[in-house]
Amino acid sequence: MIKSKKLIKFKNIRHGFFDRQGGVSKGIYKSLNCGFGSNDKIKDITKNIEKVCKKIGCSKNNLVLLNQIHSNIVHKISKIPKKRLEGDSLLTDRKGIALGILTADCAPILIYDPVNNLISAIHAGWRGAFKKIVSTTLKEFKIKGSNFKDLIVVVGPCISNKNYEVKRDFLNKFITKEKSNKKFFNYKNNKIYFSLNGYIRQNFLNLGVKNVEIIKKDTYKTSNNFFSARKSLKNKLNDYGRNISVIMIK
Repeated sequence: MIKSKKLIKFKNIRHGFFDRQGGVSKGIYKSLNCGFGSNDKIKDITKNIEKVCKKIGCSKNNLVLLNQIHSNIVHKISKIPKKRLEGDSLLTDRKGIALGILTADCAPILIYDPVNNLISAIHAGWRGAFKKIVSTTLKEFKIKGSNFKDLIVVVGPCISNKNYEVKRDFLNKFITKEKSNKKFFNYKNNKIYFSLNGYIRQNFLNLGVKNVEIIKKDTYKTSNNFFSARKSLKNKLNDYGRNISVIMIK
């Protein structure tokens, strides 16, 4: 589990970006697969989730996860939902409710407002980022009274620029939207590469959030020991596990 250098300073919250170590799953899901959307055994995923909850210090029934759909949908959580909600961002000011995000190359984002004691967890792949999941979430912070200058944002482990190869139409989509997006792409051996965490960081900066930490761990790189959808595809595996990232107010 990786901790943020910025968030670890606050004693009233708990958080963690978990890699694939420390669970019970077998085979291609070894070992801390927390994705119910995978074809792993449900009982093993459930045990892995329980291990995560124990590490964070929350009840296993108090971890809120989403049916993630690469959207800009935000859910404000005041109590534990009776069923899995669809969307890609969670926000709460309630103690003891843990917010969790699942990723396998996309970026997990954790946000904390220490003034209003408000937290958020966001799932941001390129689609969600492009659809403004960041600004949609921050609108909810503003409604709750947050000053963006107070926010602490941590963009967790995701696929790095050097391994995120994209097609020309992907590049054109971003540049058509905003010419300055060119800076998030680079070229090598006639191939195009995209910086997901760089693009997300700029989204926050554009909105006046200056306190942004990037955890520079590439999920595609085998030695970092994260689940990676792209790595699994390259290795011709038929499925992959999911990493979990969690934040909670104590």
